[in-house]
This record gives sequence, structure tokens and C-alpha cells, in this order.
Amino acid sequence: MDKITVDARGLSCPQPVIETKRVLDKHSSGVVEILVDTVTSRENVMRFAQNAGWKTEWKEQAGGYAVTATK
Repeated sequence: MDKITVDARGLSCPQPVIETKRVLDKHSSGVVEILVDTVTSRENVMRFAQNAGWKTEWKEQAGGYAVTATK
């Protein structure tokens, strides 16, 4: 299963959530990695994905965070 990556670094809220929604709406399952650079964006993206039925986890990386959504 291929991982889809959404690079939302440098975007102001709510843009990271909008970009995440655009990708999650196209896929009923899989692995989506969302790259963000603020704690607020990380939390908002995770909350949105969880409410949409995706399991989320995150890890810190250079320049921000990688949120992984799986379903």
C-alpha cells in the first residue's frame, strides 16, 4: 500500500485541515502522511482525521511534525 503525502508546512490554519480533507475524501482507506510545522496544525489535522474515522499518530521531525492517518 502506497503512502500519500500532504505537505501542509507553511500554511496557516485552516489550510492544513482543508488540504487533509481534500485527500482523505478521495480515499476510503490507506496511509496518508500530513506534514505540518505547528502544534496547532498538528492537533487540528489529527482531530479532523479522527472525526472522519481515521486512526492517527504523529512524530516530530526536522521542521515540524508528520501526522500519519491510517484506515
